Amino acid sequence: MFTLKKLAASAAIAALSASMLAPAAQAQAPTGGSADYGMQVASDMPARVVTIDAKTRSVNVEDGETIKFNVNGKSFVWHFDTYPDTFSIKLSRIAPAGIDSKDVTVYIDGNPLYLG
Repeated sequence: MFTLKKLAASAAIAALSASMLAPAAQAQAPTGGSADYGMQVASDMPARVVTIDAKTRSVNVEDGETIKFNVNGKSFVWHFDTYPDTFSIKLSRIAPAGIDSKDVTVYIDGNPLYLG
């Protein structure tokens, strides 16, 4: 038989369970580090190759795109995964140490698949 005490106990357990899950559902805020813009990935994963030379001032990419950057004989591959309000970054923020990307700006176009 279902009693008021059982109902109160069930409600208390449900409330406690919900309060324990709430922090896990929160998104992490931008930290200002390179991880805010995506991640470096293995060199065999590029979808597009972009060569940076002395005349290059900017590059256009799409959020969710994987790019292999060739810079003065050195290269790295980056998968862009940014926050919705990120529209551009300096390539030097994501380039590994030893790769001189000077003043190249990466303009990031939003991906319609990521829009809510």
